[in-house]
Amino acid sequence: MRDHVKLFIPGPIDVSPDTYQAMAAPMIGHRSGDFQELSEEIQPGLQALFGTSRPIFLSTSSAWGVMEGALRNLAGGKKVLNCCSGAFSDKWHDVTLRCGFEADKLQKDWGQPLLPQDIHAKLETGDYDLLTLVHNETSTGVLNPVQEISQVMREFPDVHWIVDTVSSFSTVPVRMDEWGIDVILTGSQKALALPPGLALFAVSERSLDRSATVDGRGYYFDFHEFEKNARSSMTPSTPCISLLYGLRHQLAKIAQEGLPNRFDRHARLNAKVHTWVKERGFEFFAPEGYRSKSLTCVANNKGIDVPSLQKRMKNQHKIQLDGGYGKIKGTTFRLSNMGDETEASIQELLTSLNSCLHQSAG
Repeated sequence: MRDHVKLFIPGPIDVSPDTYQAMAAPMIGHRSGDFQELSEEIQPGLQALFGTSRPIFLSTSSAWGVMEGALRNLAGGKKVLNCCSGAFSDKWHDVTLRCGFEADKLQKDWGQPLLPQDIHAKLETGDYDLLTLVHNETSTGVLNPVQEISQVMREFPDVHWIVDTVSSFSTVPVRMDEWGIDVILTGSQKALALPPGLALFAVSERSLDRSATVDGRGYYFDFHEFEKNARSSMTPSTPCISLLYGLRHQLAKIAQEGLPNRFDRHARLNAKVHTWVKERGFEFFAPEGYRSKSLTCVANNKGIDVPSLQKRMKNQHKIQLDGGYGKIKGTTFRLSNMGDETEASIQELLTSLNSCLHQSAG
């Protein structure tokens, strides 16, 4: 049996031993030529994942830091439209208000997708010049149709939009330039299969132009500080160099696998979990056609004792499950298939679940 508890939660996810080994490389100075070489080496792989020719900025923070920072760089004109349908998109509205910006919610029930027509109806009022959207709502397992929404956004060129791809990044295609997204952000602890502590983001040229007109955007997340430093392959503040070693390693693995194969693997493993959900008589919290490819939010329609299931999985199989998030804790549970998972590891998860559910039924 493993000597550690393996994480099948939606983040942080399990980190492979080879990644930890890569992170143990000797430290270098963050204002050195060695760091510039490291930064330059990881740019092409990141640009391919973001679907952009823009520079990818590296922030020693959680993705939430960049989510707030993007507001401080771009808000303050008309109102912000926060598209809300789960814990993290709802929280973005709260953060917007706490930053002192005027904002409205486009509120959908948890578990329901944000649809292009709903966004169009709000934007045609002319009240907004900034929109926030979570691509993959981690709390509910809903994958919002960003590509279709991008067609709506083209009709409103004065509205900039920020997209959180924290739990979708590298599991499904994201095309920043093709879809006209202004800011895309993600974090290290989800499908990139790294420890927490690193946020990655890209900013469109037009959003840099808008940011230049905004007062009070601070320093730590100032887009222009990132852009200025990126010109010399640097970061504004001291970066988490060990995580960047791990990122370089993970990008090499992704390149070796190939992006189409990586997307196919996540879809295949996700489908394997979905088959188990149906066979065990559970239901999905997210509707057909809008389900995440990186995790599954299982509706607890059978009324099982989720905390007891979690305890048995951890004690007997050294597997950690997520027992649902926020107001749907216990009425759902979530199973992750993102990162470095394989057919064998997902089968181990499902076999262990079967064993523990059988004990519960007995």
